[in-house]
Amino acid sequence: QVQLVESGGALVQPGESLRLSCAASGNILSIYAMNWYRQAPGKQRELVAVITSDGSTNYANSVKGRFTLSRDNAANTGYLQMNSLKADDTSVYYCNADIIQVTGELHDAWGEGTQVTVSS
Repeated sequence: QVQLVESGGALVQPGESLRLSCAASGNILSIYAMNWYRQAPGKQRELVAVITSDGSTNYANSVKGRFTLSRDNAANTGYLQMNSLKADDTSVYYCNADIIQVTGELHDAWGEGTQVTVSS
C-alpha cells in the first residue's frame, strides 16, 4: 500500500514560477524513479520530466531550460520547479513513481493530479 500526493498547483501569471511536490507514503523501501506527466483539456497526456534514483534527469523539449526536477530520498518526496511559466503549461500535473515496497513488491503509483493554470 503506497500513495502519492501532488501539491503546489495554483493560478499564476505568465512568467511566474511554481514548485510542485510529490510526496509518497506507505510501506516504502525505496523509489527508483519519479516522473511527471501533464494533461491539458482536449490533449493527450504528456511526459514532462523524469528523475531516476541516481538523480539523473530528462525533460520534454517543451519544458527544457524552464523546469527542474529534484528529489529528497529520505523524505520520499520529489519536486518539480517550474519557472517562466507559459499559458501552454496550463494542465493537470501528475506524479508517477516506481516504488518498491517493504514486501519486495514493485508498484507503479500515481497521484490524483494538481492543477496548474497560467493566465493573465
